[in-house]
Amino acid sequence: MTRKKALVVRGGWEGHQPVKATELFLPFLEGNGYDVRIEESTDVYADSAEMAATDLVVQCVTMSEITAEQVSGLSAAVAAGTGLTGWHGGIADSFRASSDYLHLVGGQFVTHPGKEPCERRGGEEDNFLPYTVTLTELGREHPVTVGLEDFELHTEQYWVLHDDLIDVLATTTHPAQPWQPWHRPVTSPAVWTRQWGAGRVVVTTPGHSLDVLENLNVRTVIERGMLWATRTA
Repeated sequence: MTRKKALVVRGGWEGHQPVKATELFLPFLEGNGYDVRIEESTDVYADSAEMAATDLVVQCVTMSEITAEQVSGLSAAVAAGTGLTGWHGGIADSFRASSDYLHLVGGQFVTHPGKEPCERRGGEEDNFLPYTVTLTELGREHPVTVGLEDFELHTEQYWVLHDDLIDVLATTTHPAQPWQPWHRPVTSPAVWTRQWGAGRVVVTTPGHSLDVLENLNVRTVIERGMLWATRTA
C-alpha cells in the first residue's frame, strides 16, 4: 500500500509552542500510514514538486510572514488536491498581511475576549474563559465531528471573521458583557471545512496550549481533520 505524505510546517510565535504542539500528533500520523516531513519554514510552499507530492499539510505557524510566491504555491497545491489543516493561531492567525492566504483558509482570528478588567492579573490567563463548543447540524453528521457532543473548554475563545464558503461544523458564542463594546452575543465558527479546488481545508480554533490539544474532543477533531483533509483519489 502506498504511504501518504504529510508535511508539517511549523514556526512563528513561540507562545503556541509549535514544536511541542506538532509533536503531539506525529505518532498519530505515522501510525496511520503517513511518511512525515517537518519544515521549520514556509519556504517549502514555493517548491512545486514537493508540494505536488504532498497529500496533507499540517500547519502550525502563528502570525509570521509569507511571500507571495509561497502562498501561491500553497494555494495551488491545495487546489490540486493537497489537504491543509491546523489548529488555533497556527492556521487561523497566520500571515495576517496576506489576503491571498486569508482567502484560502476562509477565516481569520481577530480577538479572544478577556475576563472582566478587575479580574485580570497581567498573564495569558486573563484571556482564558469558560465556553461551549456547539456542534452544528452539519457537524453532527460530518466525518470530522460525527458522534461528538457539545463540549466545554476553559481557554482562549477565538472570535473569527469568515466568509460563506466555509462549512461550519461547530460554533462558539461570545456573550455581550457589560465591559465589552459589543451589544449582543456574537457566534463564531469554532471548527470548519472548506473545499478549495480539489483540496480540502480543515480549521480547528481551540488549541492555545498543550493541555487543550490533549483534550479528548479537541484532539479527536484535529486527528479526524487530518485524515479527512488528506488528498483523495
